Amino acid sequence: MPAKKAKTKPEAKKPAKKLRKVPFWIGFDLGGTKMMASVLDANYTVLGSARKSTNGSDGAAKGRAKIIKAIEEAIAEAGVDPKGIQGIGIGCPGLVNPDKGILIFAPNLGWTNMALRKLLQTKFKCPIAVLNDVDAGTYGEYVLGAGKGARSLLGVFPGTGVGAGFVYNGQLVMGRAISAMELGNILFPGTHIGSPVFGTVTLEDLTSRLALASQAGLACYRGQLPELDKKTEGALRSIRSKALANAFRSGDDAAMIMFRNSIRYLGMGVATVVNLLAPDRITLGGGLVEELPGLYLNLLKEEVEHYAIPELARGIKYSLAKLGGQAVAVGAAAWLRSSNK
Repeated sequence: MPAKKAKTKPEAKKPAKKLRKVPFWIGFDLGGTKMMASVLDANYTVLGSARKSTNGSDGAAKGRAKIIKAIEEAIAEAGVDPKGIQGIGIGCPGLVNPDKGILIFAPNLGWTNMALRKLLQTKFKCPIAVLNDVDAGTYGEYVLGAGKGARSLLGVFPGTGVGAGFVYNGQLVMGRAISAMELGNILFPGTHIGSPVFGTVTLEDLTSRLALASQAGLACYRGQLPELDKKTEGALRSIRSKALANAFRSGDDAAMIMFRNSIRYLGMGVATVVNLLAPDRITLGGGLVEELPGLYLNLLKEEVEHYAIPELARGIKYSLAKLGGQAVAVGAAAWLRSSNK
């Protein structure tokens, strides 16, 4: 006869983790590459966060599901009672309608007319603010970071694209029903085979991380950036900000030239804003700036002073963004809270 199995005692259930009953806000950074949800207390301290890859090519439906999942995971990671949620502020890449809470068009994701406010209000039953991601980052810097105490602040963030935000006397500069300050879409004379309008290139075509990566990939193919080619095989998706910065630090002529030209064009674009709005401070952020802060801070200032009206450029204070990877999340939540006062 088979031996009787010894009876085992059922494992004692672990007591459920006690959730903190505190008021909190969600700041959400919907980026072209990644998305991040952050749980923030009343002092904007990060209690917990969750990240996911955006993968815009997977489609808007999967994107919506990821947004909700990231928020739920951030709340769980923070260990707070979900009933304490006070609101969600979300910064999005591209054009938004803040009044209706719609992401109109995110060019680097391919998403259009995404009703984010309706989606999030239905799920989380709280106030929702939807704004452009660079507007959010700039507002965060104005309230809590590099622009604190300024009358007006221009935020410039070269990343996958090139974005800008402008805060004047505590208010974000926006259109009546649409976000504004699309710095990356300033048109320059010129052309390339991908130009949607023949005879023109955009500032983004010349200054974004994607533009630099494209040029670096071509230089790899031509044998001009051997170390970068060895590490990335010239693959566009692999040529990130850190890899580009390392190519610049290597001193290879091709990298030095493309960065010098890129920042010169960026200076032209920023000088245009200076001539129109005369900010008293300019703050720089984004992956490329974080990797090469000295280059961007010093060279951009030099180029702006070269191209802007001298009397308007004189006395502008330049700084690096202080909030880092949390700038958009903090700024979106701060804008929500200021709008609901």
